[in-house]
Amino acid sequence: MKNTIENSLKKSVSYKEYRKVVADLLTEGKSTGENQTDDLLNYSKLNNSRMKRLDKTFNLSENSKEILENSTKKYSWIVLTESWCGDAAHALPVINKIVEASDNIELKIVLRDENEALMDKFLTNGNKSIPKLIAIDTNTKEVVNSWGPRPSKATKMVQEQKEKYGTLDDNFKEELQVWYNADKGINIEEDILKLLCVTVDCV
Repeated sequence: MKNTIENSLKKSVSYKEYRKVVADLLTEGKSTGENQTDDLLNYSKLNNSRMKRLDKTFNLSENSKEILENSTKKYSWIVLTESWCGDAAHALPVINKIVEASDNIELKIVLRDENEALMDKFLTNGNKSIPKLIAIDTNTKEVVNSWGPRPSKATKMVQEQKEKYGTLDDNFKEELQVWYNADKGINIEEDILKLLCVTVDCV
């Protein structure tokens, strides 16, 4: 596991660098990944706009800021993603704001399709679902937790949809985006702070 993580970290970028990589690819009419289609490009354009909006509008709660200020343990967070992933577009700006509010968390972004060995160790129900956040203790280099691909409330919505209809159709995907827009990152923030609180004392 440690070797797999180290190999992926060599190909990682910061959040700011990732945003630039995506923007530069879009100017070339491309998404991330080897598979290039019109649909993936359109998703990437839409997601880039979503991330720009959340970068500007999302703010952490005072409770989250207090938890992060009181946390002294150091972590490295790796997030597996791709530019075409709608769930990642909502999650990454929130994750970045959490990291910016802490002196003890370093965020690194890696592309799923360039890091299959790492992705294969963090599957969701056997699938390579993203985004996937991997929390690593900086001192021990051990994985202490993971999160993704969706916040808890969205996950519940998806599970209920699959149980009823067996698939996620376009209408449901639109409903999910409406939910994300209405939630404004709050559920993601809550979930990730709970993940952090597993290993530190949170009030």
